[in-house]
Amino acid sequence: MAAQDIKFILENAEVSVIFLSDERLYQKVKEIEHELSHPIKVYSFDNVNGLPNWETLLKHDVRDNGIDLDVYREAVKPDDVLTLIYTSGTTGTPKGVMLTHDNLVKNFQNSAVIFPPGVRKVLSFLPLSHIFERMIVYLYLYTDASVYYAESMETIVADIQYVKPNGFSTVPRLLEKVYEKIMLKGKELSGIKSKIFYWSVDLASQYEMKNSWSYNLKLKIARKLVFKKWKEALGGEIIVIVCGGAALNPRLARIFWAAGMPVFEGYGLTETSPVITVNYFGNAMFGSVGPAISGVEVKIAEDGEVLTRGHHVMKGYYNRPDLTAETIDAEGWFHTGDIGTLVDNKFLKITDRKKEIFKTAGGKYVAPQIIENKFKETILIEQVIVFGENRKFPGALIVPNFVALKAWAEEKGIQYTTNSEMIKKDEVVEKYRQIVDNSCKDFGKWEQVKQFCLLAKEWSIDGGELTPKLSLKRKVILEKNQENIEKIYKDAESYKA
Repeated sequence: MAAQDIKFILENAEVSVIFLSDERLYQKVKEIEHELSHPIKVYSFDNVNGLPNWETLLKHDVRDNGIDLDVYREAVKPDDVLTLIYTSGTTGTPKGVMLTHDNLVKNFQNSAVIFPPGVRKVLSFLPLSHIFERMIVYLYLYTDASVYYAESMETIVADIQYVKPNGFSTVPRLLEKVYEKIMLKGKELSGIKSKIFYWSVDLASQYEMKNSWSYNLKLKIARKLVFKKWKEALGGEIIVIVCGGAALNPRLARIFWAAGMPVFEGYGLTETSPVITVNYFGNAMFGSVGPAISGVEVKIAEDGEVLTRGHHVMKGYYNRPDLTAETIDAEGWFHTGDIGTLVDNKFLKITDRKKEIFKTAGGKYVAPQIIENKFKETILIEQVIVFGENRKFPGALIVPNFVALKAWAEEKGIQYTTNSEMIKKDEVVEKYRQIVDNSCKDFGKWEQVKQFCLLAKEWSIDGGELTPKLSLKRKVILEKNQENIEKIYKDAESYKA
């Protein structure tokens, strides 16, 4: 988090005490501490020079000062604010979301439908500072599941093998990486093993919630020969995977379901505690984020925006009644900022962010996320962003999956040098041209990406291009790549939309 954001949050929330883990975080606070309008006390979890450790507080028993905590506990009401969570967002100043006890309790109670019997061990590795993982840990405790915490993001594979969880929550990007690694191993196979592998993957991509007996027979063979090993790679005891935070490619969801590891995709925001809708056994649809949970209403506004009302909607933005009034209307409907549709008046499909849809110079509207998800079906693309506001046609910035690109180059007899040099090679550019054209063939002419630019460096949280939940910060990415974008349109001046 940037220093200015830390300063804003400390001021806005009137923070007087901070607990932080290590020296690195302390330096961030120290950088802006003298600029604050009020003093703060800082305690560390690790031993940091110059800071009191949190254990020093254990030496002071509040009861020694005649303070009866039961009086405060008994005074807590369901509608009282339990927590302030500041949304990082993709642009603008952070907003302090006020969530009540009732918001969180009813949200995890009504989201518990995602866990069938038998989920006894779960692994947690997403940040607990974000509402998705925080709520789902409450849900784990509510359903009496044992929670194991991963040591770090780098040790997840080893932690999964050790714990052998029945389930975990994740974001789509991590599932994509698991799939990409499996597919890269598949490329190393030859002969009959290779044919069986790709036959199984193709079969899995056709999976439906209800399949014919002949399909199920084939799937049984595929699971025994191929998918059993996939499942073992994730501990061998997965019953369910919960996915949120961004859009999951439907093809990927089908493949994981076929492999015997159902992925329940849900949808929500920090402001909605977070779950609005979620898929679960008996109520699931590929390409959707599921039906609304109990006690929650969903409707689609005339302009396509998803609106929701119920026990999950926040109390408001802290110290920002103006923003609260802009987001929650007089009838209590929260305006999500997402565009979607209701299939069969039940299953919600999110098509894009309202603010991310752009209009070309020809007056045509383009929803970039749908196109981006199509691009990411190929293993050779790591990240992509589609743009084109007031331009003749949509363009794209593409970050290749360099591990997969290296394997492709070796297969084609192309010497791999550096990432920066590879993206300039004619053979590589032509390969991505084929991928772009193939990915866009089923879209309208005005939606098709006509030109693109390959980038040598992956977007990251530390680089400021991704939010902590790995969503694209579109404004930041476009600003950093303004020169590349202008070159795309300059080189295509002769193109007639």
